Amino acid sequence: MKRSLGAMVAKGYGAGRGLRNGLAVTLLTAGLASAEPVTLVALGDSLTAGFGLADPAQGLVPQLEGWLKARGHEVVVQNAGVSGDTTAGGLARVGWALGPDADGVIVTLGGNDLLRGIDPAASKANLEGILKEAGARKLPVLLVAMTAPGNFGPEYKAAFDAMYGDLAGRYGALLAEDFFAGLRAAGADPADPASMAAYMQADGLHPGPEGVRLIVEGLGPKVEELLAEIRAGGAQDP
Repeated sequence: MKRSLGAMVAKGYGAGRGLRNGLAVTLLTAGLASAEPVTLVALGDSLTAGFGLADPAQGLVPQLEGWLKARGHEVVVQNAGVSGDTTAGGLARVGWALGPDADGVIVTLGGNDLLRGIDPAASKANLEGILKEAGARKLPVLLVAMTAPGNFGPEYKAAFDAMYGDLAGRYGALLAEDFFAGLRAAGADPADPASMAAYMQADGLHPGPEGVRLIVEGLGPKVEELLAEIRAGGAQDP
């Protein structure tokens, strides 16, 4: 894990206490100059990749990185989103998606499994494989949950919705309970297309720039928890 005085300052050590002498100022400046950013890999599908956005800078990964930097974090967020990817696709490529610079992982997969009606047991097994790979590399994980609609029946919904929390608890991952929490906080409901129209692209599936901004606002604090865990010492053993 990369640690430096600059990273400690970014986490908030010594906040509000002030610097008492010129030596402290010199050390702080040197620490910030030599600090390496924390590198997060965002493993996901089109929601992560930024599908359909005219400007790549409007996508989830650039907006999230900008949000974190604006809050004082030295961080790089790598875009490992592939449009159309299922949990199986994520599992197939996780080995090479997690490069040597990776300090932590954000996993946002499951939406395409829902669109295809894939058995939640299969989706859960794929996500478990991803968590095992991250665990083998001692990489802390933020698992971002999707919520199933009711059109596949209550048993499907219950099994799908429960798998994220089950896996996060078993493998010591952080859990963001709802990818669309930021939209819900703004009064939109993914189950109500009319309430989502202002935040979505014409296809009704992918957020527009303002929708992404709200999603980042909802997800950002959980990513900050991931950064804190990385700085504190890394992943827990399952």
